[in-house]
Parts: sequence; C-alpha cells; structure tokens
Amino acid sequence: MVIKVFLASLSGSTAIKKKQQDVVGFLEALKIDYAQLDIASNEDNRRWMRENVPGEKKPTNGIPLPPQIFNEEMYCGDYETFFEAKEDNTVYEFLGLTPPPGSKEAQQAENTQKLHNGSGTEEHLDDDTTKKEIVEAEQNGDAHIAELEEDDPDKKAETDAQDDIAEEEEPAEDDEESRKPAEEEEQEEGEEDRVKDNHLVSEAEDELVSEEEEEQASEED
Repeated sequence: MVIKVFLASLSGSTAIKKKQQDVVGFLEALKIDYAQLDIASNEDNRRWMRENVPGEKKPTNGIPLPPQIFNEEMYCGDYETFFEAKEDNTVYEFLGLTPPPGSKEAQQAENTQKLHNGSGTEEHLDDDTTKKEIVEAEQNGDAHIAELEEDDPDKKAETDAQDDIAEEEEPAEDDEESRKPAEEEEQEEGEEDRVKDNHLVSEAEDELVSEEEEEQASEED
C-alpha cells in the first residue's frame, strides 16, 4: 500500500504550503513511505484528486484544496483530519496502516485491548460464579438455605418462628388422635349401659306378667 499525498508545488498560498510541509515532514519523521503527487503541473493528478475526494468532504465550491491524503484509492482525509489524528496519536489508523511495535499508537491499542479483554474476563467469571452458586444451591438444598439464614438474621428468625408454630401444632394432632379411642370407649360403655337397661326392663316386664298370671289363677279357684 502506498500513501499518496496530493499537493500543489506552485501554490501561492502560504497557508497551503505550510500544511503540505507539515504533512510531508510528519510522514518522513515516522518513516512512512509515501508518494507526492503534484496537481499544479499534472492535470491528471488534479482531476483524479477532485473525482475521488468524497462529496461530503468537498468545500461548498466543489473544489478540494491540497493537501489531500489517500491510501491507494482509499480516501484518508484532508489536513484538518490529519492534524486531529496527529494530536490523538492515531495517524497510523488515519492512514489505514498497522502501527509498528513500540510506537505510542501500538501501546494505546494494546492497552485498549487489555482493558477490553479484562472486562470480558470479569464478566465471564461472574457468569461462572453465578452458575456455580445455582448448582450448589440445587445440590445442598437445606444446607445452602441454612448458610443464607446465617448471613441474614431476619430470615433465620422467621424460619425459627415457623418451626415453633409447627411444633405447637403437632401436639394438637396427638390430642385429637388420643381423643378418638376415648370417644370409642365412651360409645362402647353407653351401648353396654343400654343393653343392661333393656335387660332390666325385660326382667321387670316378665315379673309383671307372672304376677298377673298368678292373680288370674287365684280368681279361677
């Protein structure tokens, strides 16, 4: 890939000359290979530059001024965007090049990558920890609940209260069960009493019948 810098060697504008020198000098300082394409002495260069600068990057009159920078046919930017990249230490990114090892831009990219990977690792660890806690909760059951109650005194007090209520309700069930045999015994005793009463009534009736028969027998005599 070749960096192309379109400039005007015969420009009468001091500002344009200064901008061109700034771009060229900075590329040479970074030892970046580039090619200077003069639009003042070469009509093809001027026409190609004007046709390939994106429309939104052109001034209102439609004629872009040098310097204009390309990476082969890919448009990089004008002097203003180049200056911003230089201030941000992102010139290689601006030019579409890989920063060399040890450069400020390479170090910034490495630090950014480390931060990104670190955040991703922490998120991954959080996910694993959550999954592990869920599995332990399913395996340990009440043991895990007990640990939670130790951490939360209010939760433990609520659980203890529920246990006390359950213990109070259990004797009530025992009383009900103990009452059942007693009621059955009372019913059996009542039936026995009724049987006895019936038997006594029957005996009384038999005695009355016997007395009546004796009276009738005496009258006949």
